[in-house]
Amino acid sequence: MHNGRSHPLLEQVPLTVSPFVSLPTATTLSYNYKTMPSALPPSSLGISAASDDPADQPKPKYVVSPSGHAAHPDDIIASCRALHAHVAKMQEDAEKELRELQERIDARDLAEKRRVAPGWLDSDARILEPERNTSASPPGIGNVPHGKSPQQQGNVIPPDDQGAELDRAFGSMGLK
Repeated sequence: MHNGRSHPLLEQVPLTVSPFVSLPTATTLSYNYKTMPSALPPSSLGISAASDDPADQPKPKYVVSPSGHAAHPDDIIASCRALHAHVAKMQEDAEKELRELQERIDARDLAEKRRVAPGWLDSDARILEPERNTSASPPGIGNVPHGKSPQQQGNVIPPDDQGAELDRAFGSMGLK
């Protein structure tokens, strides 16, 4: 409406009244109607009367669970935050304990490896080679004396003659 008149296009649309719609009517009050008291009775939710300081007032518990437990949304949020902090602390403690367990296992494995191969893990050399003994070894153990070659010695047979090695081990047997 503009200036007390409706729009000219809307004035051209005819209005029909539906027989199924009933317009609201004024209600009549009953004989025993009583006026509202000026002071309200105490709340059935257990909330005390209003005071000047709203911080002193308990929060209304209007969120009710199916089990009947009632709480204020701020209390629910505080409870959720406390639960989250508790779960985070438990997670941190579990991770710390797991790290300590892994460190103990690694230390035990390292001690076992050092026991089996001492010095292997302590050096950067990763190829094991036997150390050469530079001291003179006694003859007859398999070492050739340093001054002579195997051909110069009369009693030493070259190692590639397998038949001669067998004869030496079992004695010479004549064929019949």
